[in-house]
Amino acid sequence: MADIEMEKTHILQKYLDLDQRGKVIAEYVWIDGTGNLRSKGRTLNKKVTSIDQLPEWNFDGSSTNQAPGNDSDVYLKPAAFYPDPFRRGDNIVVLAECFNNDGTPNKFNHRHEAAKLFQAHESEEIWFGLEQEYTLFDQYDQVYGWPKGGFPAPQGPYYCGVGAGRVHARDLIEAHYRACLYAGLEISGINAEVMPSQWEFQVGPCTGIKMGDELWMARYLLHRVAEEFGVKISFHPKPLKGDWNGAGCHTNVSTKNMRAPGGMKYIDEAIDKLAKRHSEHIKLYGTDNEMRLTGRHETASMTSFSSGVANRGASIRIPRSVAKEGYGYFEDRRPASNIDPYLVTGIMCETICGAIENADMSKEFDRESQ
Repeated sequence: MADIEMEKTHILQKYLDLDQRGKVIAEYVWIDGTGNLRSKGRTLNKKVTSIDQLPEWNFDGSSTNQAPGNDSDVYLKPAAFYPDPFRRGDNIVVLAECFNNDGTPNKFNHRHEAAKLFQAHESEEIWFGLEQEYTLFDQYDQVYGWPKGGFPAPQGPYYCGVGAGRVHARDLIEAHYRACLYAGLEISGINAEVMPSQWEFQVGPCTGIKMGDELWMARYLLHRVAEEFGVKISFHPKPLKGDWNGAGCHTNVSTKNMRAPGGMKYIDEAIDKLAKRHSEHIKLYGTDNEMRLTGRHETASMTSFSSGVANRGASIRIPRSVAKEGYGYFEDRRPASNIDPYLVTGIMCETICGAIENADMSKEFDRESQ
């Protein structure tokens, strides 16, 4: 089997090395109606140097749970583009927003509302860093690398582990890391997580809407790399029942005032605001998150809000170094691994910086259900 895969790779490379004769391939990527990613490619006549050079496009929304069959066209409006680590050269991957044919944002397009908030609060210079945890499964939906029909040893040696039996699929993880760097994403690190075959990558710090853009693109690249290794990626917050850690997307936040000396005052004020809107945030913090936020396995309870210094069992953790220096950032540990980052960063901005007219992130999830 390995020899066959190597031969296929060799054959493919022969075609990837062909001259494209000045043409450029743009792979358009979007978020569908189930929170998954879709993509399709198109040929452009020249190298792209700015977002306004990219044409709008469309797709069949009835096949992606985004539109009815009798009015199925959904439009793709380019929002950001990156060098393509798979095709390379001048080829690009394009992150696109989805719009209906009347010009309104598709109900699953949460970027649109979040962008309004960040634009209104641009002077706050709000930074985010997201810690994306995920789990690897094989093609038969078994946890990758686990004993067939059994379980590995209990958690303990796997977090940031080294060595056979402790770490699985490091080759895939390294490939994804390099793909993100090639694409110019602000990927700031990787590590093996507490449960075997669970990993994490961190993206950021990014300002405002760029955070959601880069996390979605990093997820896309992860799925594409894993596809080549025959591995499935799960962002479910509790992929396995029992005494195994769940998967989150811890959200690190700071504003210009928080990062300046004396910033602890603004961190405390933000935490007070977050406490008052706990239920609104939880609603946007991921599907099946109640399976993860149990008060065990380094999580807080879903039903109550808490905060503390260096406390990984709290809703909001203040790093020990921040408490010591008196300024910096805080970490929201409530978001699940399957969040839409636009919803999470958007409502965070809305809560700590202030709501604006005609933009309410807490209603975005309700909009999907209509």
